[in-house]
Amino acid sequence: MKSAVIVFPGSNCDRDVQVALAASTEQSPKMVWHGDSEMPDVDLIVVPGGFSYGDYLRAGSMAANSPVMREVVARANAGTPVLGICNGFQILCESGLLPGALLRNAGLRFVCRDVLLRVENEETVFTGQNSKGDVIRIPIAHHDGNYFTDDATLDELEQSNRVAFRYCDKNGEPTIDANPNGSARNIAGILNDNGNVLGMMPHPERLADQALGGTDGKSMFESLSEKLAA
Repeated sequence: MKSAVIVFPGSNCDRDVQVALAASTEQSPKMVWHGDSEMPDVDLIVVPGGFSYGDYLRAGSMAANSPVMREVVARANAGTPVLGICNGFQILCESGLLPGALLRNAGLRFVCRDVLLRVENEETVFTGQNSKGDVIRIPIAHHDGNYFTDDATLDELEQSNRVAFRYCDKNGEPTIDANPNGSARNIAGILNDNGNVLGMMPHPERLADQALGGTDGKSMFESLSEKLAA
């Protein structure tokens, strides 16, 4: 499986994703600079976490207009899987690939800790190693992770099975206390219409090796490797 990781000024998780992908696919991904207007032929594109352009104006808004994102959008619309993590999720929303926006956390503070997620959709290239209802532990680290959109869009996401992950407690219940940022309906990750674009605030690459304290995040990279290598 061939992959690419987009690198912006201010990215701080691009190398983490590179390591996680290389470990699961046995191929090092191409690191593509934000100013490039072309991209190699790949099976997967990852828009990583960080603080692209210092989060000026609005988190992800400047990065969404960088030259490389025109190609990312074109590839996504043509069916190439695209994974946006944390700031990457913000960028995908700002670029129009996903609906809604990521607002300031409800507590108005940066939150950095492990959270529990309930897998809501197992029928994607990203979640094929999990089952619906699985509870996994994944780290978060964000100040603007409060997912917001109008009620009609939320209903559409629910009805079309486009909610990928939800913040939950140890029993898999999406409680208020389990929600770290105020996201609507405890949403932690969503998919586009075709299911080939996933945006999520938690960082699977930060828990993809036992040396990091756990491997719950590795299942995503193993699923991608399995599904896209065929």
